[in-house]
Amino acid sequence: MDRFFKLKENSTTFKTEILAGTVSFFTIVYIVVVNASILSDAGIPLEAGIIATVLTSIAGCFIMGLWGNTPIILVPGMGVNALFTYTIVLGMDLTWQEGLAVVFVSGILFTIIAFTKLATIISESIPHSLKEAITVGIGFFLTFIGLQKGGIVVLSEDTYVALGDFSETSVLLTIITLLITVALFAKQIPGNFLISIILGTLLAAMFGGVSFDSTTNTIDAFHSYFDVLGAMSFERLIDLTFWTATFSLTMVIVFENIGLVFGQVHMINRPKTYKRSLQANALSTITSGVFGSSPTVSTVETAAGITAGGRTGLTSIATGTLFLTSLLFLPFIKVIPDSAIAPILILIGSLMIQNIKHIDLDDFSESFPAFLIIALIPLTYSIVDGMAFGFIMYPLLKIILKRTHEVKMPLYFIALLFLLNFIFHSLH
Repeated sequence: MDRFFKLKENSTTFKTEILAGTVSFFTIVYIVVVNASILSDAGIPLEAGIIATVLTSIAGCFIMGLWGNTPIILVPGMGVNALFTYTIVLGMDLTWQEGLAVVFVSGILFTIIAFTKLATIISESIPHSLKEAITVGIGFFLTFIGLQKGGIVVLSEDTYVALGDFSETSVLLTIITLLITVALFAKQIPGNFLISIILGTLLAAMFGGVSFDSTTNTIDAFHSYFDVLGAMSFERLIDLTFWTATFSLTMVIVFENIGLVFGQVHMINRPKTYKRSLQANALSTITSGVFGSSPTVSTVETAAGITAGGRTGLTSIATGTLFLTSLLFLPFIKVIPDSAIAPILILIGSLMIQNIKHIDLDDFSESFPAFLIIALIPLTYSIVDGMAFGFIMYPLLKIILKRTHEVKMPLYFIALLFLLNFIFHSLH
């Protein structure tokens, strides 16, 4: 084990790696509940979504541990799951089976990119302001979804959205749980999101907001999961909508993971592991489609394991192994109410929004396309459409200002694809 993971070479021990993996697990295990909840909005049964999330996380952590040999944790990503459910499935009128096929093909494209020089070419072609704007826009989108799930924001015939009814118990429970979540996070309590979900569920149970009659038998849950495992549908493989979804998803997971993986391998002072870690990330995305989940990403919670001393892939494997234990709680996970999940979405959204500080707001040619992405992702309820407006506007503004030397050729191609997609949908 020392020879394979190079423990001594990286100044770590078996005990330290296992401890770091345990810390990583408790900081990220909340994803099982939250991701399954979002997948259920796409039509995937909640119990099946829970199992899919667990198995995808196990596969991602093991692939990273064995191939990348870094303590990076791979689980279905927040933001990317919203892109899968609310844009690709609900917004682009694909079935969830077709959506899983999009994830699978995106994983193949990501793998091709990760194993070639395309990763560098694509990363350098996309302006920094647009990359950051996508993260910020998805942050606002997640916040909006969380506010809706919690009943704080509701549909209005007059103004499209309005403030919810604070006299409803579910809304009050969401607000109280949000305060608990914020307090735990602000005090940097280990496992804050997991504790928040547990306390929010207990609070809802006290006020009759949880029905324990809906607990699920584990065997029955696995029966429902077999309808999701490998359920990818390629019937619309030659459809432009399918490839628009695939192209957009691939761009998002490539941008997001290149940045996260780069930062995390530098945290452990092992920059030479960057290439294999990115490759592991890409391979994991392929398994996501097979297991029935939205794509995996390198999580920011990885930092918790690194802080606890994790330096090698043994940390990731320890985290992946612990994900198996979450299946023991499968009968009870279904009872977790929206009032306990919504605050997590809201808080994660707020963290993603902080990336706006990395956008050059003093340069109008950079800030305005970024603004369009940020504003239109939540307002159109589509990550793809929001991205499209920004990616089309960016080269147009540079042309108007005679600053075309700042635009790389691949960006013109991407803008053209987005424009053709708009034209295609307006004709149909």
